[in-house]
Amino acid sequence: MVYDVEFDVVVIGGGHAGLEAAFSSAKLGAKTALITLDKEKVGLMPCNPAIGGIAKGIVVREIDAFGGEMGKAIDTTGIQFKMLNTRKGPAVRSPRAQADKEQYRKYMSQKVQNTENLTVIEDEAIDIILSKNKKEVEGVITQKGLKIKTKSVVVTTGTFLGGVIHIGDKKFPAGRMGEKPSNKLPEFYKREGFILQRFKTGTPARLDKNTINWSILEEAPGDEPAPKFSFWTEPYGSYWFKEGQKQQISCYITYTTEKTHEIIRKNLHRTALYGGAITGIGPRYCPSIEDKIVKFENKPRHTVWLEPETVDGISIYPNGLSTSLPEEIQWEMYRSIPGLENVVLLKPAYAIEYFIVPPTELYPTLETKKIKGLYHAGNFNGTTGYEEAAGQGLVAGINAALRALGKEPFYLRRDESYIGVMIDDLTTKGVIEPYRLFTSRSEYRLYLRQDNPILRLYKKAYNLGMIDENQYKFVKEIEKEINDWIEFYKTASAKMVCGGETKKITAFNLLQRPQININNLPAYGIDVSDKDYVREEVEINIKYAGYFEREKKMNEKMRHLENIKLPPDLDYSKIPGLTKEVQQKLSKAKPITLGHAARLEGITPAAITAIMIYLQKLKQNKSKQ
Repeated sequence: MVYDVEFDVVVIGGGHAGLEAAFSSAKLGAKTALITLDKEKVGLMPCNPAIGGIAKGIVVREIDAFGGEMGKAIDTTGIQFKMLNTRKGPAVRSPRAQADKEQYRKYMSQKVQNTENLTVIEDEAIDIILSKNKKEVEGVITQKGLKIKTKSVVVTTGTFLGGVIHIGDKKFPAGRMGEKPSNKLPEFYKREGFILQRFKTGTPARLDKNTINWSILEEAPGDEPAPKFSFWTEPYGSYWFKEGQKQQISCYITYTTEKTHEIIRKNLHRTALYGGAITGIGPRYCPSIEDKIVKFENKPRHTVWLEPETVDGISIYPNGLSTSLPEEIQWEMYRSIPGLENVVLLKPAYAIEYFIVPPTELYPTLETKKIKGLYHAGNFNGTTGYEEAAGQGLVAGINAALRALGKEPFYLRRDESYIGVMIDDLTTKGVIEPYRLFTSRSEYRLYLRQDNPILRLYKKAYNLGMIDENQYKFVKEIEKEINDWIEFYKTASAKMVCGGETKKITAFNLLQRPQININNLPAYGIDVSDKDYVREEVEINIKYAGYFEREKKMNEKMRHLENIKLPPDLDYSKIPGLTKEVQQKLSKAKPITLGHAARLEGITPAAITAIMIYLQKLKQNKSKQ
């Protein structure tokens, strides 16, 4: 085939996964093309106007540690910032921010157009060309007839592949409301023997803020001081909030009523979900309101958060009211809620079905097992959420570039990051419903906190080339300062009066007491750092030192298994002690480490031991030769 143009990497789709894939690929020096239907809609927020949340906010900070863009974008265009779970321990805290979704989109659009090594192609990818042996990617063909030669392709199609929107008994093809789906690329996957599954998600109606009775609603303001996502940005909301004018915009809370529930129950048969029009599997952890009414029938009310979508616009996002009811019933349902008695719907709510490829078809690098150079990321892997998509996009983009540049692949382990937890879950366990990340999914959550992603990941980022020399040195100096303060507090002593006696206690032991925080230390004559971040890290590392050590010991064995790599061509049928079933599972999954193999369903400790013994014998035989 004669090609019109050549790129090292081609990214298909300009959503959150596609953006981080394109940015990371370009940053590593790969000549990258981003194919998107509309270059003005890259970074669009088709659902909730927010970034972050439980575990999700940690993912954003991990992306930021690798020089990614999502954290910088929300810090610049956010309009309200909160730290969730502040009453709980540091392992489950996470930042979240409301975005001005129009400014967020514009930020990303400008970033795409001004990134070195990155070219935007406004077109639709309709086919992927393979080598003659069908084992490697060779090119991409677009709707306009452009033939692109490439070494790596990252598919991040979100809800566009075979997308169908449902509103009651009405349905029509769409990738998002008002945008056409991608119906030709699924033929490539069918032709090459990939399994295609149908998943479903949805979004609430958009409400006119001028028709809402705000006076009777509960205000939900942002936090002061506001947390920021990126380690590298100025304080929050720099797009909006100038010095001396830092005014965050509040959200408001209301609740469904028994009348709301009655309207939904009476019309369940008219919803696309319960009326049988939808066959795709929906998200358990972000259900439609009709799903909530059916599954929690004894709950008298459900919370609704009214979130502004922009600073200057009138559109309000009613978080918690996703539905596929007919439009006329939606009006009745929304108006049964306090504060919304006279509300006007700007856009109706809808459900959308789309194709995914099971993520068990992928290595932890997010490269497909069937075809070299073909990577998947985002909703296409069965996940839900902007943050999960962006985290996958980062890893897929890095690996696509590394392959194109002839370098070794890269992956994140589950003991290193929540991105690693997510990708390991996806590629090892697969998905039976849209996947959402939680802190409870990680056995390492005391270590994988929202406060330390930069410290956990900066060395890997630097070694890859994702952060520069100055950034590396800056973080390294901060890390040293934190460690120096911790060591100082092990010997620095304070005097305490206890039972009428004055006793000496080290600052380290003093800080471990629940009622003492690091800002109390000067009262005991002990110095503290003048840097907020250093003080926070020192306090957390000292106060929870015992818990961290316990978690470390519990997980040492698994960490050891993660360091034992499995050859990609390992013949499991030759390993004594493995049943046929285990051999088949391992041959299909192609785990890359012994830890990865241990987490596969049905793989017993005895099987892991058998593999270890076999690997040791192989090593001994090689050393004798």
